[in-house]
Amino acid sequence: MTEEKIGVYVCHCGSNIAGTVDVENVAQWAVSALGHRGVVIGRDYKFMCSSLGQELVEQDIKELGLTRVVVAACSPHLHEKTFRTACQRAGLNPYLCELVSIREQVSWVHTDRAAATAKSKAMISGGVERVLQHQPLEPLLVPIAPDTLVLGGGIAGIQAALELADAG
Repeated sequence: MTEEKIGVYVCHCGSNIAGTVDVENVAQWAVSALGHRGVVIGRDYKFMCSSLGQELVEQDIKELGLTRVVVAACSPHLHEKTFRTACQRAGLNPYLCELVSIREQVSWVHTDRAAATAKSKAMISGGVERVLQHQPLEPLLVPIAPDTLVLGGGIAGIQAALELADAG
């Protein structure tokens, strides 16, 4: 097995995250505490999702030969595609990127800075463990027939989908 090189990126999200979490400390901690798991770089940036933040990730992938990326920022629902695309632009399989939601799950629900910082570290540690399990994937394109649409995944929706599939 090859030695993994993981980059951990912690976003300030303006003051959304940095107002509650000591992001500089978390980024430094990632390398010192998780270096044995392959973390070679930990960075914090004011707005990681910005063009400059994405370029920082891309540059590190190229220059440091990162094999995996963990971004601690907003919800994956908001920016997973953003960071997967940045990884892909730098030549890294986009599915070797893991997002950790420290805005919604940490900074927005805590007022204690020390507790929020500790929770961020725990969540990033989990993100590193998850990304180590990721496998490179390729998008699967399948033909579809736009003639029908099944709404709902309950009993009736599943039955309708099965009957349509059986009918070709």
